[in-house]
Amino acid sequence: MKFLFALLITYNLFASTLHLATSANPSRLNPLLATDSSSGEIAGFIFNGLVKYDKDNKNIIGDLAKNYYFKDDKTLVFELRKGVKWHDGETFSAKDVLFTYETLNSDKISSPYSSGFRFVENVKILDDYRVEVHYKKPYFKALETWMMGIIPEHILKNEKNMMSSKFNTNPIGTGPYKLEKLEFSKDIELKAFDEYFEGRAKIDKIAFHVIADSMTSFLMLKSSKLDLGSLEPMAYERQLNKEFFNNFNIYEKISLSYTYLGFNLREKKFQNPDVREALSLAIDRQELVDILFFKHAKVCTGPFLPGSAAFNPDVKAPKQDIQKAKLLLKKAGYDANNPFTFEIVTSNSSKIRPYAAEILQHQLAQAGVIVKLRVMEWQAFLNTVVFPHKFDAVLLGWGLSPTPDPYMFWHSDNDKTGGFNLVGYKNKKIDKMIEESQAMVDREALAKKWQEMFSIITNDNPYLFLYIPNSITAVNKDIKNIEPALSGIWHNYIRWEK
Repeated sequence: MKFLFALLITYNLFASTLHLATSANPSRLNPLLATDSSSGEIAGFIFNGLVKYDKDNKNIIGDLAKNYYFKDDKTLVFELRKGVKWHDGETFSAKDVLFTYETLNSDKISSPYSSGFRFVENVKILDDYRVEVHYKKPYFKALETWMMGIIPEHILKNEKNMMSSKFNTNPIGTGPYKLEKLEFSKDIELKAFDEYFEGRAKIDKIAFHVIADSMTSFLMLKSSKLDLGSLEPMAYERQLNKEFFNNFNIYEKISLSYTYLGFNLREKKFQNPDVREALSLAIDRQELVDILFFKHAKVCTGPFLPGSAAFNPDVKAPKQDIQKAKLLLKKAGYDANNPFTFEIVTSNSSKIRPYAAEILQHQLAQAGVIVKLRVMEWQAFLNTVVFPHKFDAVLLGWGLSPTPDPYMFWHSDNDKTGGFNLVGYKNKKIDKMIEESQAMVDREALAKKWQEMFSIITNDNPYLFLYIPNSITAVNKDIKNIEPALSGIWHNYIRWEK
């Protein structure tokens, strides 16, 4: 007994912990419901999909599946790893894959991720470790769909309402870390899972500190109370000393994300295309980038990211033209006596976006547009503004997959509760193009279709596409075995040591 007690003391003294910050409380640590960045980030350590991207985001490799193959263009077979354990010690099997699919397509849940499975005709269990997926027609994202985290059948099979399940704050996954402590507005702690199928993670714990104020988070990083954190460009350029760079390595790359100003197209005043074009011409995107980011971002020109097959290099960002903006507003019935007025709502979870909103307010004022600003806490912003669609305009961002899926964001079917078509964009031509593209397996033809969509959506101005920030990450030099890749630094985190 004394030996065991001494062993526990020794473990606690020498257990390594990776200290991170998250700007908001996670809403649901369930991969089927993790729609906010905090939930998605933390759930990513707890759950696995069947497949994942490799470190360069180019090839799809096995995760819970050790192998996969297409029997024909509509039939996909997954061969699952044997010996994978859930965090409670139960064995992962094909039943869990079928259960995850059936849950996403049931009335137990309202998830935007359900749309990724809309072309699945059925999922069959061939045996405990083989699953066959039949599609209604060829689907260009058949594999990417199964990057969705798999949930445990043995725990949730009798759950009547997944939306309010205790599982959402007490998750059981197969991932390299399991939830040990969840204290809202304080700390979330994950502990390395001893039986993880790829080997136990070398860092014993990951501690997420919930820090809503970005300045507090920055000061904690600066004082080495955090081991890893994102740096805002101004802080990187102006607020760090030599000692910081002696203690931290810096990794910088273009992010797989963009920030936009989205108009609520359900409101009559935003349904006039002349008004939306005027608002687009009234802003100076390059000035926004120069003020906020120095050289650490670029202007966003449309809905798909540079470097992807869907990017259209022929579409350029509009140049600011105040006179034309005023003429278009006048044509729509607005002038100095009847100014166009709207509210921009954003969250304080990003240090930069409230400043971006102020710059947009100033730029739009030059065209006679009156903008009111509202900055909210992240969860309140999501739950009372974004998802209920109670806004004029939202300043938000999307993190995107290397393979875009326009259906989730731009098809009129997803203008619904829980859907990602937050602004209510409806264009019958785009709907048809998206539907046609879903079954295209010729990547060259698909790229041309995407690029045409890029042009049409951008010209419609449902969003004002603003900027693509660089990701600047500072990592404590005590963290070893980091291998930067095109996807970033996280691809091999279970091999990190501290």
